[in-house]
Amino acid sequence: MGIHIIKMPDIGEGIAEVELVGWHVKVGDTVAEDQPLADVMTDKATVEIPSPVVGKVISLGGDVGQVMAVGGELIRLEVEGEGNVKAGAAAAAAPAGKAAVPAAGGIAADGAQRAGGPSLVESGVAASTPGAASAPATSPPAKSSSSASTSASASGPASAPAKSPAARQSGGAPAAVRQPGEKPLASPAVRKRAWDLGVELRYVQGSGPAGRILHEDLDAWLQGQGAASSARGGSAYVERNDEDAVPVIGLRRKIAQKMAESKRRIPHFSYVEEIDVTELEDLRVQLNAKWGESRGKLTLLPLLARAMVVALRDFPQINARYDDEAGVVTRYGAVHIGIATQSDGGLMVPVMRHAEARDLWSMAAEINRLAQAVRSGSAGRDELSGSTITITSLGPLGGIVTTPVINHPEVGIVGVNRIVERPAFRNGAVVARKLMNLSSSFDHRVVDGMDAARFIQAVRALLEQPALLFVE
Repeated sequence: MGIHIIKMPDIGEGIAEVELVGWHVKVGDTVAEDQPLADVMTDKATVEIPSPVVGKVISLGGDVGQVMAVGGELIRLEVEGEGNVKAGAAAAAAPAGKAAVPAAGGIAADGAQRAGGPSLVESGVAASTPGAASAPATSPPAKSSSSASTSASASGPASAPAKSPAARQSGGAPAAVRQPGEKPLASPAVRKRAWDLGVELRYVQGSGPAGRILHEDLDAWLQGQGAASSARGGSAYVERNDEDAVPVIGLRRKIAQKMAESKRRIPHFSYVEEIDVTELEDLRVQLNAKWGESRGKLTLLPLLARAMVVALRDFPQINARYDDEAGVVTRYGAVHIGIATQSDGGLMVPVMRHAEARDLWSMAAEINRLAQAVRSGSAGRDELSGSTITITSLGPLGGIVTTPVINHPEVGIVGVNRIVERPAFRNGAVVARKLMNLSSSFDHRVVDGMDAARFIQAVRALLEQPALLFVE
């Protein structure tokens, strides 16, 4: 048997370091060739690292949330044959606290229990190393940004017989409460259901692989809690003293850094205008009725994007990026529109490239494709960079007014609020009209207030008289 060390690969584009956002394996696992080992993040794109060999995991090179250098040790495997590390050098090269572990117990040589965090893309595929539940962790592992709960308990020794979900629960009391820093492993669907039910996953025993919490585990826990609640008289007024410390890692860390950078660097100012979209909505309904089946349904966003493309012809200073360190504003002829999109992990901004060359249905199809890529975790680095102006929308939750944060290094962002029907005066009569606010922000260093107001007024004129959208 030999030792094979897998190093952090060079992902390209001059990237020198990446953030480890999830493990798919744990110490003691046997991995196959091309099996996913870990997820790493560059900017806001997540990359899956596969195994080039067959072997058994004997140590992990880092904890979830750790920033690792390209070329550093990612994972160490025991393989058939000589491996790629000489026997004498294997022990000396092993990182402190992550040395080879005996197969039976799954505990590192220094007694530390290793923990792997949930993958940002898979939302909880990794697992803690098997071992005694009382073994101390070397450091508190991080939580996924998509989790509202704390983390999973260490599973028992490999020789322990598996228990059914019902057998783990008795009388509604948790069989074992996870300690702070331990990660519950669960799919996004299970996490959402637990959140909706107000259930803390750290109290639920999992029966899936490596203690993963399944829907039936949640059902069993709820049945037990129902019995306990009945015994207590069903009181809903229960004192709580639990706390949930959620480290900011992965995508959530990137979002925090990006927002802090934008607010620190850019002197924002916002401008809000009310728009009558009655005719625009009538047009959208007619277009969908005629071509919706064959070309796809149109939402408001392609129409707004088209209005911005047309208006930006007269306001090139707003379709721009500002390099404040070099003191250079680059104005673009191409309109690459960022579409702020919510995912389970957080807000991301995929880019619809060359909106100026697209018709409404091409825009609608591309917006839908990008949204699906973001929500499935498959959006690539090139799809998440290079925008020149951004649209953000909260859909039906859009509220009345927002103050959107500019997507640095852009100089403008247009925010969509919800459409409401209200009485308005038209030709001396009070009639029902569909009204919507556009809430936009601009970089006051390079966009004057007058130019920003004139740009939004131009967008307003196009949306209120939608025939102008198609006049060249």
